[in-house]
This record gives sequence, C-alpha cells and structure tokens, in this order.
Amino acid sequence: MKLEQLDRAKESFSTFRDRLQPLKVVDRHDLLLEDLFLIRNPRFKFIKDHANEVKAFAEEYCGGKPIEEVGEWFFFPWNKTLSHYLPHDEHQEIRTARNRNIITKEEQHKLYSLHVAYAGLSVGSHGALTFALMGGARRIKIADPDEVSPSNLNRIRFDFLDIGRKKTDLVREYIYQLNPYAEIEAFDSGVTEEAMDAFLKDVDVLVEETDNLEIKIRLRLAARERGIPVVMATDNGDNIIVEVERFDLDKTKQLFNGVIGNVDLEMFKSFAPPDLPKLATKIAGPDLVTERMMSSLLQVGHEIYSWPQLGDAATLSGVAIAYILKRLALGQPVNEKKCEISLDALIDPEHHALHIKARREKARADFFAAIGL
Repeated sequence: MKLEQLDRAKESFSTFRDRLQPLKVVDRHDLLLEDLFLIRNPRFKFIKDHANEVKAFAEEYCGGKPIEEVGEWFFFPWNKTLSHYLPHDEHQEIRTARNRNIITKEEQHKLYSLHVAYAGLSVGSHGALTFALMGGARRIKIADPDEVSPSNLNRIRFDFLDIGRKKTDLVREYIYQLNPYAEIEAFDSGVTEEAMDAFLKDVDVLVEETDNLEIKIRLRLAARERGIPVVMATDNGDNIIVEVERFDLDKTKQLFNGVIGNVDLEMFKSFAPPDLPKLATKIAGPDLVTERMMSSLLQVGHEIYSWPQLGDAATLSGVAIAYILKRLALGQPVNEKKCEISLDALIDPEHHALHIKARREKARADFFAAIGL
C-alpha cells in the first residue's frame, strides 16, 4: 500500500477527504507553524510571551487561506490516517532544526542526499530508523524476505500487534510517517540474485545485515564490482562489532577486509557445512566475541534455537550504522578494521582486571578448539 498525497490541481481537500474516508485526521498545523516561527526567530527562546508574534506569522504564512488549504496532506492507507504536513523544505527544516549545529545546514543536505540500501531489517531496521531520525537519506532501498515473529520482538522496535507483518512494510510505514517526502523502494523478497542489479543501482552505501553467509558474499561481490562501500554491525552480547569495507576506494579489496582470504562464491560453496560456523566466527571477529556469546553459539541447535541477540546491542548497532553513514556522506575518514564498541569495557570496573582477562582468554581458547579455529 502506498501513501497518497493531495494534488490540488486535480481535487479539493474536501473531495480528497471524502473520497478516502479516513478513520483519523491529524491536523496540528498550528503547532507546525509555531515551531517554524521559533526556529526562524531564535531570540524568542528567552521571550516567553510571543503569542501575538506567532499569530501574525501564521496569518502571513496562510495569506488569508483556510489552514487546510496550505501545506500538504498525506493519506496513509495502512492505518487510514489523513495527516497535515508542511511543504517539503519546511518539513525538513523543522524536523532537523535540533541537529544544528552539530550537523550544519550544508552537512544536513549531504546526509539527506545520500542514497542508502539496507539489506536485512532486524539490526538493519535500527540503522534505517536512526539515520532517518537524523534527517538522513531521503532515498533508500530496504530488503528483507521475513515477517515479524514473536522472538524478533526482543530487539526490533515493533510490538506484538505487528506479528506476521512484513518487516519491509513496518520500516517503510514508520519512515513515511516521519517524512512522507521520502522515496523508499522495498524488496519484499529480500535481495535475490535476480534483484541484485535493481537493489544496488545508483546506491551510495550498502548496509549489510543479513543472516545468510551466501547472501553476504553475493552482496559484497556485487558492491565491490560497483565501487559501493559496505557497512556492517554485528551483535556481540551487549556490545557490537562494526566493520566498513571501502570498495569505493579500492575495487581490488578482499571481502570482509581479508579475514577469510580471497574467497569467492564458488569457493564458499565448496565449504563443508561443519566449516560454516568457523567461517562466520572469522567474519564476526573471533578475538572480540564475548564469553557468553561464545558459550551460546556452541549451544545453538542443542539447548537454544538460534544465536542470541539483545535489544541494547541491536539499538547500539543502529547508532553506529547511522554515525558511519554520516561520516561517509560528509567525506570523513572511517576506520576500516573491525571496531568493537564495548559497553562492558567502558562501564564494568572489573572488565580489565587480570583474572577476568585470563578467564576470557581461557573461554576463547576452549571456543576456538570446539569449532576448529
């Protein structure tokens, strides 16, 4: 279902509303105009009595028209809601006003102009939603074949009313309601081999958060061929591991920055199934995996159904992804080696104690032996 925008050249607001029969109408254009006034007149931050000035601004803005005849109206068919927005540039102005000047006006334009493809919408949804909150990436592509399952809800920002719904639909709906001027292309079947060209066409950055090793490799081979940088954040207990592959700077780089050698798709297909956990651990960063993550991985398929992922780590991954996208959009350098963002190391006062380090190293040695690494 696609959102629908009122085209005043074709029909009036009343005709538009009557045709669509919304269950809910959201019209707080008065608050939007008040915000716009204050953003453009920051001196009133310290002048609390500004009701007359706001009223004069709104009257001038509307130019004698009824308030429903100014701005833009959008209808969201998924919840039957009709909502009133400012025009595009002013909408972007108010929703990014509190970014300034941590992000300057010129930088904001670069963030908004970045074209991002998100493959995998568990952790990837956090990256897409966080970057959208920051006013980034008007044009995005999202891909995931899955529906929301109950066990997803420990780490993605949806709820039990969304069980069975497509992840692509939920991400698309959230971003459209945040910014109805966004341009979102959804690949509801995921990134298939047939859809690869369309998914990566004209893309500036690929955020890769899929679970399938073959798709991870296919996406990187295609991104390297096209000179598209790849960003990946991996859950690691309460922490995350982040990696950037700058194929935009070097199309000869090995995949995953060389941690599994010069692998290609045919070589990957020759790996025996027992070798895949070892390969996945190499990709994630074996020297960084936490103790509980290591012990849990050994229990997958035995005592637990799948590898564990936490909501704090998924959220932190979204923050890291958005930060990296900002730096790439602004042409700022980013670290290409695996980077651990460890809450344990920052907050746990015993994390660096010698006996705790020794325990971690013993657990790591046992884990490596168990998976043949």
